[in-house]
Amino acid sequence: MTRISVTPLQSSLGAEVSGIDLRQPVDDEVLAALREAWARHLVLRFRGQALSDPELLAFSRLFGELDPPGPNPYGKPFLSEFPEINVISNVKVDGVPIGNLGDGEAVWHCDMTYVERPPRAALLHALEIPPGGGDTFWSDMYLAYETLPDHTKALISGRRAIHDATYNSAGMMRKGMKEVTDPREAPGAHHPLVIAHPDTRRPALFLGRRRNSYVLGMDLAESNALLDTLWEHATRPEFTFRQEWQLHDLILWDNRCTLHRRDAFDPNASRIMHRTQIKGPAIEAFDPASAGMALES
Repeated sequence: MTRISVTPLQSSLGAEVSGIDLRQPVDDEVLAALREAWARHLVLRFRGQALSDPELLAFSRLFGELDPPGPNPYGKPFLSEFPEINVISNVKVDGVPIGNLGDGEAVWHCDMTYVERPPRAALLHALEIPPGGGDTFWSDMYLAYETLPDHTKALISGRRAIHDATYNSAGMMRKGMKEVTDPREAPGAHHPLVIAHPDTRRPALFLGRRRNSYVLGMDLAESNALLDTLWEHATRPEFTFRQEWQLHDLILWDNRCTLHRRDAFDPNASRIMHRTQIKGPAIEAFDPASAGMALES
């Protein structure tokens, strides 16, 4: 019987799982161990997993129903045979991109929070990587909330923010959108600044993307000042894990209690990643009255 090993990578979040070949069926005992490790570490890394696309889909489905990729700037799936898979790449064939996000920096964000039910999780599989650059970082939003000053926790309690749908994390405008000049008019879902994680009930900051965000009911200047403070705090280095990619790495992360970003890399190098995501439940605001219960669980 397979016995996995889980090695923490940072004190805040991130762990490497070894002793498993994800091309093989995963039994219930191992799946339970993976779920426990994932809940504890938020980001799991599996190295040396040379998965086919059907194998990536099969492993992804162990964590829930697949969620189709969000709209890309080109208006159609990158893989017609596997529309559940999103391609993250800078490669072009005959001048046409085979994937999304290019080779520039992808700023800190949480995936698809501009919809009412953002994905629960995402998985990213490295098929081709540049010789340098393109590292990915994750930040722990449980820890970010826990370490906020009490007066900031009180200020953001019960407040909601707009999660803009106009641009992706590489700054590209989504198909069918138009430029936004006033964040108060940005299209997208309105979510609590502090959510209760649907599984653990722990509070987590929920920021989405900084661009065009706006805290409802606030003066615009006050909203910007508050959001700048929250973003600076949430992305402090001590909250983060850095992934230096190796070929056939697979990363699984919790999209509801982390942020992530990507470094730019040489545009003459090729980077190809296949990505899946798991459907999530509705977002719930954290009730401070339940804090004691949540932190004890």
